[in-house]
Amino acid sequence: MGFFCSITQPFKVKSHLFKEYFDLMKSRFYIVFILTMSLSLMVFQCEDDSKPTMEDEQKALISSKDFIEDLAATAICNESTECKFIALGSKPCGGPWSYLVYSTSIEVNKLEAMVEDYNKNEAAFNLKWEVISDCSFLLPPTSVICENNKCVAVY
Repeated sequence: MGFFCSITQPFKVKSHLFKEYFDLMKSRFYIVFILTMSLSLMVFQCEDDSKPTMEDEQKALISSKDFIEDLAATAICNESTECKFIALGSKPCGGPWSYLVYSTSIEVNKLEAMVEDYNKNEAAFNLKWEVISDCSFLLPPTSVICENNKCVAVY
C-alpha cells in the first residue's frame, strides 16, 4: 500500500495543480472573451439612428450666422465705394431677415459663399420644420456709406 500511495500522491498534486491552472486559464479566457466582445461591440456598434432635433439645427444656423456677422464686422473702409450689402437669412414667406453690410477689405467671395450657404440652409430648415413668420417685406438699404472706417447702411 505504501508503494501505491507514493505513486498516486504525485498525481494528486499534479492533478490539483492542473485543476488550479485550468481554473485560472478558464477565468482568464472569460475575461479576455468579455473584453474582446465589449471592444467588438464598441467598434462595430450600429450607427446612431437619432436625427438632429430642431434645436440642434437651429443652434448650427445661429453659429453659422454669428460666424458670418463676425467676419463682416472685421471689415474696414476708407471710402463708400468699398461698401456693399447682401441679403442675409431666409424668411419662411420669402425674402431676407436682414441685410448685412460689409467692406471689400475682407474675403468677399468667401463671405458671399457663406451667406449663400446660410440662406439655403435656413430655407431648408424653414421647410423641414414648417416655420412660420410675419410676411412683411424688408426693403434693402438705399445705399451704403463709409463712416469712421465702418460701412453703414442708409435706409
